[in-house]
Amino acid sequence: MELDPTVRKELIRRISGTINPSHLYRGRIKVTAWETMIRLSYLMKRLLDITVSVAAILMLSPIFIITALAIPLEDPGPVFYFQTRVGRNGRHFKFYKFRSMVMNADKIKEQLAEQNESAAGVIFKMKKDPRITKTGRIIRKFSIDELPQLLNVLKGDMSLVGPRPPLPNEVAEYTLEQRKRLHVIPGITCLWQVSGRSDIPFTDQVRLDLQYIQSAGIINDIRLLLKTIPAVLSGRGAY
Repeated sequence: MELDPTVRKELIRRISGTINPSHLYRGRIKVTAWETMIRLSYLMKRLLDITVSVAAILMLSPIFIITALAIPLEDPGPVFYFQTRVGRNGRHFKFYKFRSMVMNADKIKEQLAEQNESAAGVIFKMKKDPRITKTGRIIRKFSIDELPQLLNVLKGDMSLVGPRPPLPNEVAEYTLEQRKRLHVIPGITCLWQVSGRSDIPFTDQVRLDLQYIQSAGIINDIRLLLKTIPAVLSGRGAY
């Protein structure tokens, strides 16, 4: 997590408040210490991501198998659904999910555009989305469809905790303030995921994501992970 050389130089100058060599030296020490703390925090977060993801995949492997068998039995086709999402600093990556919708879901979405229940626009949500299969409703209610994203975490595209990764067409409608969500690695769970999921309006999702970014830390991540378990089991706001 290195700072851009130009940004680093300007940060040192501002901290020092002068071009005096001794003051500049102290400024460099402060910036280096800050960079070290950032790198340490990132490494701890990455270690947590890998450890928990591997353990979760092993523990939940029976659910993976049952889901993989159930999906094509109801609606023949691929078990997994791959989608392009936007990650940290606008980088695109392949996003994994268990398929919870019918095969031509993306085409049907265009026909349902006028029935979008998201008051703020940007994202699409519909409580009784006709594209979702019976199996899909079950796996979405308990967030089983999101489990393949543990592979995204192992690859480093995502973290366990962080703002949910948006679609490119959603990012195209973001304001400058909303684009701040892209300053960190996206995650599987986040503040609004444990506070009501899809029942949370988009503007509040952004507010909670920015709140997380400002207070991000390993302890907060662990707290959010623990809160995710009862949130998932309750099924509240999942559709």
